[in-house]
Amino acid sequence: MSMWDACVEQALAQLGLLQLLRSLRPITPSLEKLNPVDDEAPIEAKEDGEFKVFDEMQPWDRASVEVEIAESTVQKWLLDIPSSGDEIVTKGGAIKSLVEHPHQFKKLILFSGNDYLGLSSHPTIGRAAAKAALEYRMGPRGSALICGYTFHHRLLESCLAKLKKKEDCLLCPTGFAANMALMVAIGNIGSLLTERKASSEDQKIAIFSDSLNHASIIDGIRLAERQRNVELFIYRHCDMAHLNALLSSCTRTKKVVVTDSLFSMDGDFAPMRELAKLRKKHGFLLVIDDAHGTFVCGKNGGGVAEMFNCERDVDICVGTLSKAAGCFGGFIACSKRWKLLIQSRGRSFIFSTAAPIPLIAAGHVLVAKREMWRRREIWNRVQDFRDLTGIPIQSPIISLIVGSEGKALEASRHLLKSGFHVTAIRPPTVPANSCRLRVTLSATHTTEDVKKLTSALLQCIRFQDIAINGSNGHARL
Repeated sequence: MSMWDACVEQALAQLGLLQLLRSLRPITPSLEKLNPVDDEAPIEAKEDGEFKVFDEMQPWDRASVEVEIAESTVQKWLLDIPSSGDEIVTKGGAIKSLVEHPHQFKKLILFSGNDYLGLSSHPTIGRAAAKAALEYRMGPRGSALICGYTFHHRLLESCLAKLKKKEDCLLCPTGFAANMALMVAIGNIGSLLTERKASSEDQKIAIFSDSLNHASIIDGIRLAERQRNVELFIYRHCDMAHLNALLSSCTRTKKVVVTDSLFSMDGDFAPMRELAKLRKKHGFLLVIDDAHGTFVCGKNGGGVAEMFNCERDVDICVGTLSKAAGCFGGFIACSKRWKLLIQSRGRSFIFSTAAPIPLIAAGHVLVAKREMWRRREIWNRVQDFRDLTGIPIQSPIISLIVGSEGKALEASRHLLKSGFHVTAIRPPTVPANSCRLRVTLSATHTTEDVKKLTSALLQCIRFQDIAINGSNGHARL
């Protein structure tokens, strides 16, 4: 064994002691739901240019929440045996279908994804990607600044800018890359201004970040700090009194407040109206990461800022196509000036290959905007969960904090046996002793799905004891 093999072996052993080793568990989409969809759209479809939209749930929509998992994978999961995913059942290099080999697969209802509107199985989106692949293949391969940026990218940017009511938009490879690019570009402002001024201290930028912001924001700020022209202040989660105190005592003239709009691990909203008031008082740049709110919140799917009627108070909005849009990729909706700066100084944008044309074509926002029944249905499922459990959840993200890692894993395994895919969220994603079940709802779940899920949950947790949205209590198993 080489020196590096020994080092990796020791590092893995330490991760094992810390209970931080993670396994891959492959799932298979519900092919029997997708296969009946042929080239001809049902008569209920409404034509909108090349796009077909529908007024209600269609058979293929269930494929977004119905998945299959190999029984061998299930057994390793139940026994908490580490896995690389190699145990998936194959035949001639192809995954066996549930129809052909039902005894070797277990069917599950997915309650752990981010496909909030169930658009990943929409035929219009699939056909848009297939059509673009046939016509343009993957498109020019290169970074956006070299040759990877096409008119397809520009069209999608224009649609997203309009959705977010911003002057322009910049597509990024992922939502993670979008936050990294933006934070680094903000840090670059201080560096660029310092070169023209005698005192570098006067040009430092103060960034105020919510304590529960997404990892991509945190890592982006860390990179920005390395330029030594950024000063970081972390305020208590959604605590506007604490943020106001930090802003009031800060002597920097250039201030940025950055927050998730809908927090991915707790399911609560940032206090947008209070942030808007503080923005008017202190004059800071307000940046929100609307990854989990885009297309889900607001009458037109414009996101959390639209829902709280404060779109004009948000200066820059980061978002993603990887969640409610049912596709992949990130974006930054902003002014033309900010776009030019980010595409010139945002390293994760500059040095990444642009998304291929089929993904860009599939990310068109028209379907998500026009099929308004999807937003109605996901909020109906939120109400269903409230009614059935008595837990006052705020959003389709339900954070059921059970405390220890063992309790969370036990509850997740019980749900797996009951036919539900809900993973245990553990450190380092969340703090120690705040391990949880993160349940996510979709427009393509039914009331019956939610009833069955809550019935299974009742067998392993007590709803009256549950800790939700960062509260201090724990559910008893």
